[in-house]
Amino acid sequence: MNLLLVEDDFDAAKSLIRGLHRSGHEVDHAGTGTEGLNLARRSQYDVLIIDRMLPELDGLSLLASLREENDATPVLILSALGEVDDRVAGLRAGGDDYLIKPYAFAELLARLEGLERRQRVEPAVARLQVADLVFDRDRHRVTRQGQTIRLQPREMRLLEYLMRHAEQVVTRAMLLENVWDYHFDPQTNVIDVHISRLRAKIDRDFSPPLLHTVRGAGYRLGVSED
Repeated sequence: MNLLLVEDDFDAAKSLIRGLHRSGHEVDHAGTGTEGLNLARRSQYDVLIIDRMLPELDGLSLLASLREENDATPVLILSALGEVDDRVAGLRAGGDDYLIKPYAFAELLARLEGLERRQRVEPAVARLQVADLVFDRDRHRVTRQGQTIRLQPREMRLLEYLMRHAEQVVTRAMLLENVWDYHFDPQTNVIDVHISRLRAKIDRDFSPPLLHTVRGAGYRLGVSED
């Protein structure tokens, strides 16, 4: 993988870069948020690794800037801030995954590999539709009742998976494995956060509601509420 690491702790960055190089990956390094933003704009990366607390431009502001520019590169946020509200803020800013410091290198590597695999989408139908909700994959555009709905990259992947399994109950385990590429439960509320955000965007201003919680089972995208 070709990676960008934005980390102001140079000792930590040096150690992480060494491990990533040994694992066969290329890494560019930025020590400030501004430098990281400029590198991300100039070059193509498979995954960005962004520390939250950065000089000049903090990690979440950096991330928000990229998402506003429609940069969909997967982002792994690194942070010593591990409370639920901190993780939620990272995901809402457009992060695809959130890893709390200190972390095991093996876990970081597995998460990077998972994010990179999610980018290699197999050829699929160009247009998905459930009721008046339409996902045009070629144009990377979601609409409902003709109105464009702006989604973050992870929300796009979540919606696509739900639409491919329309009217079926999708379990949390299915989502973790197929949308996040986790083969274990990371013990966070990452799914709840993204489901809540997605529901607000595709249902709040429209009727009937399409995204339903099936208590004790999972979620279902469809018209019927049974």
